[in-house]
Amino acid sequence: MTMPDERTRSIIQTREFLIALHQNKSLPESVRDQAYRLLRHYPTAEEVLLAGKKEESRGEGLMGRFLSSSFD
Repeated sequence: MTMPDERTRSIIQTREFLIALHQNKSLPESVRDQAYRLLRHYPTAEEVLLAGKKEESRGEGLMGRFLSSSFD
């Protein structure tokens, strides 16, 4: 089972990966363009951590927490 901090880390690292793909000039332009299109709507690390913080302030629900306010 994935824990909220692991999920948070994965989402943030995925954004970093998409940025690296977009900036890598050795990749085909179609790959770089697709990474850019995905990044336009992908949450920033700050947004993901803020969502985790809001979830934590609401307490545990029936489904538990999805995100965390940290991923250390």
